[in-house]
Amino acid sequence: MGQCYGKTYVNGNGKGGVVEECPQSPLPSAGNGAASVQSVKTPARSSSTSPWPSPFPHGSASSPLPAGVAPSPARSSTPRRFFRRPFPPPSPAKHIKASLAKRLGPAKPKEGPIPEEGTEPEQLLDKSFGYGKNFGAKYELGKEVGRGHFGHTCSARGKKGELRDQPLAVKIISKAKMTTAIAIEDVRREVKILKALSGHANLVKFYDACEDANNVYIIMELCEGGELLDRILSRGGRYTEEDAKAIVVQILSVVAFCHLQGVVHRDLKPENFLFTSRSEDADMKLIDFGLSDFIRPDERLNDIVGSAYYVAPEVLHRSYYLEADIWSIGVITYILLCGSRPFWARTESGIFRAVLRADPNFDDLPWPTVSAEAKDFVKRLLNKDYRKRMTAVQALTHPWLRDGSHPIPLDILIYKLVKSYLHATPFKRAALKVLPL
Repeated sequence: MGQCYGKTYVNGNGKGGVVEECPQSPLPSAGNGAASVQSVKTPARSSSTSPWPSPFPHGSASSPLPAGVAPSPARSSTPRRFFRRPFPPPSPAKHIKASLAKRLGPAKPKEGPIPEEGTEPEQLLDKSFGYGKNFGAKYELGKEVGRGHFGHTCSARGKKGELRDQPLAVKIISKAKMTTAIAIEDVRREVKILKALSGHANLVKFYDACEDANNVYIIMELCEGGELLDRILSRGGRYTEEDAKAIVVQILSVVAFCHLQGVVHRDLKPENFLFTSRSEDADMKLIDFGLSDFIRPDERLNDIVGSAYYVAPEVLHRSYYLEADIWSIGVITYILLCGSRPFWARTESGIFRAVLRADPNFDDLPWPTVSAEAKDFVKRLLNKDYRKRMTAVQALTHPWLRDGSHPIPLDILIYKLVKSYLHATPFKRAALKVLPL
């Protein structure tokens, strides 16, 4: 607060008094975001008339105080002093936590009363999925190979049929953790999406889904080459441009395939890309569709899901479409090329603020040695305005990737041709019909 000072005034009866004045100055903010107010000792005032008379003067019969109660010596108001309490904006982290609470259910109390016999839960959830119940007869479960928010993954081996002796991966989701209808629907949707997205070289193969009284089992292809994140770390934190191109093309290809099928992944990050083997030229597979969803062309999603470092600004604003996946690819590409994250903070709320307000750094090393095409590619993926962001198909045709060694997949070419035809004028369509194929 600004420094207060006093000056002498002369009232009507000729007696002097001390008046406290404070220069107008902004209040310094306290650590918690509210304005801090310092206590100031002021000289005692005489009981003479104040230059700022109270609506109930001392001794007035109209005073609201009960009879016999002396009024406070303090004036009823302080001139030219405005107390403002600026509060920080609400943190988007609260929305993430609220979204997780919806999916995972409320936190369990450490201690609680023991329910009496015969009492039933308030709401019974249907945890029957209609999947096969013969998991133990068809598959032999191995050791755990991974763990996530919604379940853990184990290696396995087929016992019979086409999958006999074939190494497999089994994602095990506990029914005990399905405490909400949303959590149950997430599992149903994940299996539906895996069934719908079959046939792409960079998509993990789905084989089967089973259940028993305790768990749901999702049987998939086993990828033994480790995560993309591990490869980045093993290379000293970054890739060369040529090696990064090969990775980015695979990511864009599978994401474009998902988008063509009307599926948004919503959790693209290096941990969700696995290599089929330890070989340097091994194919990479996209996994974990637990947060994915089907989306219509005229639809926008509003639930906040994903991982903090890779979440798009429009996701935090609760209105997003397929472009949210493209932002995540931009973050991954940035990491591949320089070895650091474009948005970083010590807390989740700080990360979200950086995503919403900060711009990626392209000045520090090694960016001065990175090609202009690569920097332009990343900037066009990390455009905060989703309407100006490249699509997966447009990114595949960017000059940085179009060096001839990475051909555009056939399904993407067909998509581009169909899209061009649909947006063409009737005259252009008629001209296209007479052109020889």
